Amino acid sequence: MASEYEYGDKYESSRPKSSAVRGSSEAEERRRARRSRRYRWDVKWSPYAYVAPFFVFFAAFGLFPLLYTGWASLHRVELTAPNDMEWVGLRNFSRLLSDDFFWNALQNTVTIGLLSTVPQLMMALGIAHLLNYRLRGSMFFRIAALTPYATSVAAATLVFVLLFGHDYGMINWGLGLIGIDAVDWQNGPLASQIAVSTIVIWRWTGYNALIYLAAMQSIPNDLYESAALDGASRWRQFLHVTLPSLRPTILFTCVVSTIGAMQLFGEPLLFNGSAVPNGGSDHQFQTLGLYLYEQGWFNLHLGRASAIAWAMFLILLVIGLVNWLIARYIRKSEGEL
Repeated sequence: MASEYEYGDKYESSRPKSSAVRGSSEAEERRRARRSRRYRWDVKWSPYAYVAPFFVFFAAFGLFPLLYTGWASLHRVELTAPNDMEWVGLRNFSRLLSDDFFWNALQNTVTIGLLSTVPQLMMALGIAHLLNYRLRGSMFFRIAALTPYATSVAAATLVFVLLFGHDYGMINWGLGLIGIDAVDWQNGPLASQIAVSTIVIWRWTGYNALIYLAAMQSIPNDLYESAALDGASRWRQFLHVTLPSLRPTILFTCVVSTIGAMQLFGEPLLFNGSAVPNGGSDHQFQTLGLYLYEQGWFNLHLGRASAIAWAMFLILLVIGLVNWLIARYIRKSEGEL
């Protein structure tokens, strides 16, 4: 027989709950539902909120200028009256095909790009290979390699202008010590392009060296140990282990350096020693970036400058397509091996 206490407990549990207790329980359920709803919204929409600032800034400072220059390239429009547009279709692009200054700027851009990219990447590979081994004070050398990249373009170029001075420059002074006549670095066609390329090499070699160093440190040590057991020297290890493993990275740096060379602007502008973007007295080191700036901001032909910008964009697309084809071929050849 149940005691009176057990009977009382069953009686209390069977009694209907008061309205206050029911209200408190329902409020708690609503709070839990709201928290659960907020959590689901947070999980679903937070990633979009985090990446939204990038797309907002890209639309404002990347997509809109791209579309506007594309529209302006189809019109005759002056910088002094950007709203007065006269439709000319592809005339601005057809004029570029017969524009000697455009082809001269393109040729200079390609030449400076080759003179700066090839030595730059070769030196970067060598520096990264040295830093990949255990060196005392390796962190200091890594920071020193990145210092030129952090230096202002204006400051670096002005220093190189002094170094390449015709009468009192240190470069001509050093050449004179070994019996070579002074070189007119600013007015000579090839000499001026070499001088501008030297500035680019100095600024970007350390940056690319650190990219190569990061890629080298991801190569498994087992490959080097196997090559060493087979009697391979460090040079052969570099040729047959390091370089094949760095193919994607080398291809990436080649493309990025080519894009940077196509957009080269600050170094040749400041090397000229004046604010006129003519690239020297005979346009001997005028790049496409300088020619665009000259047409748009000095000659005030905004439509023609927009056509030059889109021509540069199309060239970069071709470079990207070539990069994709080469990368695809490399992956296919490695898959066959």
